[in-house]
Amino acid sequence: MAKFELKLPKMGESVAEATITSWLKEVGDTIEQDEAILEIATDKVDSEVPSEVDGVLVEVLFNVDDVVQVGQTIAIIETEGEGSATAEAPKVEETLVEEAPAAAAEVSQTVVAAQESTAPITSNGDRFYSPLVKNMAKAEGIAQAELDTITGTGKDGRVTKADMQAYIANRGKQSVQNVAQNAPIQKATPETKVEKKKSAAPVVSAEGDEIIELSRMGKLIAHHMVESVQTSAHVQSFIEADVTNIWNWRKKVKDGFMKREGENLTFTPIFMEAIAKALRDFPMMNISLQGDTVVKKKNINLGMAAALPDGNLIVPVIKNADQLNLVGMTKQVNDLAKRARENKLKPDDIQGGTYTVTNVGTFGSIMGTPIINQPQVGILALGAIRKVPAVIETPDGDFIGIRYRMFLSHSYDHRVVNGALGGQFVKAVKDYLEAWDTKREI
Repeated sequence: MAKFELKLPKMGESVAEATITSWLKEVGDTIEQDEAILEIATDKVDSEVPSEVDGVLVEVLFNVDDVVQVGQTIAIIETEGEGSATAEAPKVEETLVEEAPAAAAEVSQTVVAAQESTAPITSNGDRFYSPLVKNMAKAEGIAQAELDTITGTGKDGRVTKADMQAYIANRGKQSVQNVAQNAPIQKATPETKVEKKKSAAPVVSAEGDEIIELSRMGKLIAHHMVESVQTSAHVQSFIEADVTNIWNWRKKVKDGFMKREGENLTFTPIFMEAIAKALRDFPMMNISLQGDTVVKKKNINLGMAAALPDGNLIVPVIKNADQLNLVGMTKQVNDLAKRARENKLKPDDIQGGTYTVTNVGTFGSIMGTPIINQPQVGILALGAIRKVPAVIETPDGDFIGIRYRMFLSHSYDHRVVNGALGGQFVKAVKDYLEAWDTKREI
């Protein structure tokens, strides 16, 4: 009999760890290849981990709610044959050991001495530290007392790799003497005291109040929203578009489209097509800000906010949206929306977005002021389509008529997008929508 080491697979760009949410199999269960063994959750999306071989599950190495790094062995499966098999992914601990000398070479001898004298990092009832975090702390000479002061953004306040990287980057700006002092904690500065005063006041619950703990996804969304507001200077531009031609055209072609393509033609792909065209016209809306430099994106990847079964939102991405015709756009929109409702999105489905669209009109709102999806610099909210009286200009004079109109709300990062660009972009979207060809064939 041979033993196969099942490792946590790579789940997409920038995903370094995952939390085990449930084991679908127990020790002793027979497993078939590609059969799901456990469920995991990342800061991007939830998914299942399938078995790579046929065999019997003989050992699980992590419990529910444990945080596992990509490449770590999570279970042992006994298979037919001799010897042992392992996945090709290297262990994270080995990688860190190999990288440690390079990192140590960049610090002074004082810091090296501090590393050697640092006591081992241990988890306790209040704070859990993953092996990756412990190794990073050891490599940087961060003692237990100092590590306990780092604010964690992971599940239940756990310190993640990103938290460590951010802390180390700021810590490196201090003098070497301050870095080498492991046990003492620096006194709070006046700014720190002010920050503490700004903390939210405790909420006092009364008799009969229901206490509901935020879900894991809810905590992540709350963190991302606050982080975005603290990062970008949000500014909004609003414009109203007449979509009467689109309304009438869709009503005329949607039944034939369903018979031919087997897909429901909604307004969303029509709007996404117009937005992709506008991004092509204004490429400086398709950027990200990295420090003091602007990253101008080559591809136009449209994020599409979609509702999950629990009411939360997720943003799957339509890659190269400007290269899709309306049929292709419709199939992409419907597929991503369907898999979002069924919790079947993959990590790659929600990565790489360069601009985001959210349809607040779905919930009856006529407009909204959405928060930017970092590290993007813009997000467009589509309001509800309303039948309203409007002034119609004709060569024979103006008159009042019934039109279908909607508001477009554009939030953008005023650090790099000025009011002229933000307004011109949303105006271009409006122009594309209002110039819709009512004789268009698909």
